[in-house]
This record gives sequence, structure tokens and C-alpha cells, in this order.
Amino acid sequence: MAQRHGGNLLVECLVNLGATKAFGVPGESYLAVLDAMHDTEGQLDYVLCRNEGGAGFMAAAWGKLTGKPGICMVTRGPGATNASIGVHSAMQDSAPMLVFVGQVGTDMKGREAFQELDYRAVFGTMAKWAVEIDQTDRIPEIIARAWTVATTGRPGPVVIALPEDMLSAPTDAKPIKGPSRIAAPTVNPGAENDARELLEAAKRPLIFFGGSNWSPEGRAALQAFAEENKIPAVGVFRYHDQFDNHSSCFAGHAGVGMWPSTAKLIREADVVLAINVRFGENSTQGYTLFDVPEPKQTLIHVHGSDLELGKVYQPTLGIHADPSDFAMTMVEGGPLERRDTGWCKQAREAYLAGFDVPEQPSPVDMAEVTRYLQKTLPKDAILTNGAGNFAIWPGYFFRYGKGQRLLAPQSGAMGYGLPAAIAAKVADPKRTVVCFAGDGDFQMTSQELASAAQAGAQPIVLILNNGIYGTIRAHQERHYPGRVSGTSMESPDFSALAKAYGFHGERVENTADFAEAFERALASETGAVLDLNISEEALSPRMTLTQMRKAAAAAGA
Repeated sequence: MAQRHGGNLLVECLVNLGATKAFGVPGESYLAVLDAMHDTEGQLDYVLCRNEGGAGFMAAAWGKLTGKPGICMVTRGPGATNASIGVHSAMQDSAPMLVFVGQVGTDMKGREAFQELDYRAVFGTMAKWAVEIDQTDRIPEIIARAWTVATTGRPGPVVIALPEDMLSAPTDAKPIKGPSRIAAPTVNPGAENDARELLEAAKRPLIFFGGSNWSPEGRAALQAFAEENKIPAVGVFRYHDQFDNHSSCFAGHAGVGMWPSTAKLIREADVVLAINVRFGENSTQGYTLFDVPEPKQTLIHVHGSDLELGKVYQPTLGIHADPSDFAMTMVEGGPLERRDTGWCKQAREAYLAGFDVPEQPSPVDMAEVTRYLQKTLPKDAILTNGAGNFAIWPGYFFRYGKGQRLLAPQSGAMGYGLPAAIAAKVADPKRTVVCFAGDGDFQMTSQELASAAQAGAQPIVLILNNGIYGTIRAHQERHYPGRVSGTSMESPDFSALAKAYGFHGERVENTADFAEAFERALASETGAVLDLNISEEALSPRMTLTQMRKAAAAAGA
């Protein structure tokens, strides 16, 4: 076999494993990899980003959307630390991701050479696995293992450091042929029977679901099981798109700012079937909806990783099994023997009642905008957002059909929405992708508009422009009413900025102007940025900034 250099071997392994896109910023530390990608156009393409943070977000969103590892390639030192925000987001999202980082040559390690980092130390607690390849011949072994680690159990990010001399060295090693077929843990028949018995005895059962690694068959089975047994289902923070929100059993979204009806439903449930759930702070309202470590509710926890079972809450019944396999097994077992108490209907009605919000005190009323989008967007649309008070609109007031998706970070990372939208358009250019962004959130990664234009992957971006960091302002008004500090901002002309990047750009001054502006955005072949005139008074759907300030002042008086 003709010799190749390590960069060629690495790229051949990725192609054979099924990688098709890599998001990155070039660096001298991995020139051999870039050289190898010169020959893989149409197989493994390099999506050039403007900042490694944007590349990391894109790869994390790719993993969340597709279930296959998002590939991120960055240089050493500052490139790796910039990309770390994507690693953290992928870990909290349980999204598969591979981050390849250039490293100083093996002959310079340990001397604090130019841009040197100890990647195991830096990413050891942030990633699912951090490794450095220091022998060229071991590239196939390490890449195969990294792919497996990223996609099995609880999916997550893997960071692989690549010393320069290892990449440039010649090798006769053969590339990995393809991904291994690793069977996920199946449902133990005894555990299935125990779960059925607990659910049959319940008066107020609840399904609590999450995670990105569902198969289409598993998602369908989960919904079928809920519907045939009339059990309400609640999605954990930013994963409620995995269940058709129009179903008679869908009962809410447990996350930041969850509706009181959802919190009440979880507290009052007597048996909770938690499937594919990582019990996070936001989905448990600061770990108060369930007692730690032994919940009052009977807890059945099903997860593909044994490390998640009993990590925070000790379940009555823990089941180590693939979530899709578990859902399909439960459906195959037939309906439960239980009496319908109307519990599911009540939960659904309480959820639907939450959409009744007052007219917003803002030139552009986001309640009306969201209702318009609900009627207008295609059945396979993808919505994305970063972090901020604005995220409540795509997070709570848009109902996701079975073909629609939400890409939003459990980590609460500002700036995620635009790169995620670009990744979604790269993955499927024909789908309509709409990014919701605050004015502060957008400016975290706005330069990635150039990446979008170059890749021909231009989404529609809605900027909810209220001139403040809304979430932090809300906390200020609650805890330090009237004492504003560091949360007001001045921004550029976003429509002009969009046009400079080749996008259609428009300022929307009033609610009545939105529909026609959005039609123009849909018709644009180069994507669009709509700058929405939002009042700072419209800080939350049910409480204005002034009301919040007065309530805080009265409470402190």
C-alpha cells in the first residue's frame, strides 16, 4: 500500500465512518488535514467559519439534529479555547460531536510552547472523553473509539488533540472501514413487567422525556404508548420537539420559565416514567420538583447510560436500556390495564390554557408573530435559538409538529442560534430554518453570517431587538429594582449589516408589517435578517418591566 501522511489517514477514516461535513477555522497546526481535505470535495466538505466558537456551535447543533457526530476542526491554544463553548453545549445537550484540535509537535510538549495546552486537563471535565494521538499508526484505532464514545450510551463530545508531527508523518496503517454496529442495551423482560405494574397502579402517571438520540420508530412508539394509555407527556428543557405537541397527551415543556401548570403536574404525579432524561437543574426547577435523593413520586428511570441512573435521584426502578427500544417494547406489550381518571385530559387543558397571553406592550407583538409563524411555517421547519428572555417564544409558544425540530442549547449559551441555523441549512438546504435571536444574543456570533453566505446556507433570522440584555435586566429588576447597571446596549443597523453580508435585511417597526416582511424573507434566495422593534417593557409574556419593578419594590418595602 502506498504511504500516506497522518492527515490523509485521519480524513479517510472520517469519510469511511460517514462524516460529510466539518466545521472549522484553519490553523497551521493541522495543515496536513486541510491538505487531505483538498481531495474529498463532495464526500467530506470543510465549512469555513469565522470564529471557532461558531464552528463549535455548528458541530454541536449538527449532532443534535442528525444523531451523527458533528465534526469541528480548530487550531491549538486560542482556537481550542474558543471552540470550548461548543464542547460544553454538546455535553449538556447529550449531542454527539468530535473536536479535532491541532497540537504542538511531540518534541515540544511540556515546555509551554507557542499556543500549547494540556488538552486532557482543559477538556477532561467538559467532554465525554479527551485524548491525544501521539503515534500516526494509531489514528484508525483512536478515531474509531472516539466515534463510538460520542454516539453510544449518553451521547456527547470527544476532543482529539493532533500533534503536528504525528499528522505529517508517513504511515502504512489502513483506515478504519466504517462504524461498528454496537447493539444498545435491550429491555430486560422482568424490568418491563415491573414498569408496567407500577404504571398500572398509578392514578396520576406522567411521562418525562428528553434526549436527541431517538429513532423515528422510537419517537412514534413513545407517542403511541402515551396516547393508548392516556398518560400525559412532558418534555425536558429544550427537547419537547421530540414528541408531537399537537398530540392529545402532550402536556408541556419543563425548562427555564416553565409554566406553573407544568410544575404542578410534575409535583402531583404519583408515578413518573422518565425516559432518556438527564435530570438537569432547569428541568427540575432547581431540583425542587423531585426530592433529592429519593423523590416522593415513584420514579421509573430509563436511560441508555448506566451512569445516569441514580446520579441525582434514586429511582424506584432503574432500567438500563435504549430509549427507543424501551418505548417500542412497551407498545408491543399492549395497552396497560388501568382506568382513565381524566388526569391526561386535565393536563392537556392546563397546557393549552397557557397560550392565552395578553397583548404585548410592544410595537411588534411577539405573541401575534408566533401565532403567524405557527400557521405559516412548513411541517418540517427547524427553529433555533440561543439564550435570553426572547427564547420563551420558540420555547413555549410554538407547538412543534412531528416533523418540526427545535435546536436550542440546554447549556443556555448565548450565540448558539445563528450557527445552529447555519448547520441545519448545511444539513438540509431545502428545509425552512428560522433563528430567533435577541440583539445581544445575535451579536455573539453575527460574523457567522459570512460563513452562511459562503456555504450557501442562509437561514431566516428574527432579531428581537429591545436594546437590553433582557434576562439579566429581569433579575436586576427583581433583586435590585430601579438600579440598572451593565444591561443596556447600543447596536448597529442590523438590516444594513445583513445586506453587507449578502442577506436580505429589513427593519420591522410594527406587528402589522411582519407578515409581508416574512413573506419577503421566505422568498429571498440569500436568506434574511428581520430586525424586530421590541419594547423593553415586553420583558416577559405576562409581566412588563414596570410591573416587575413595582412588584419587587413592594416586596422589599
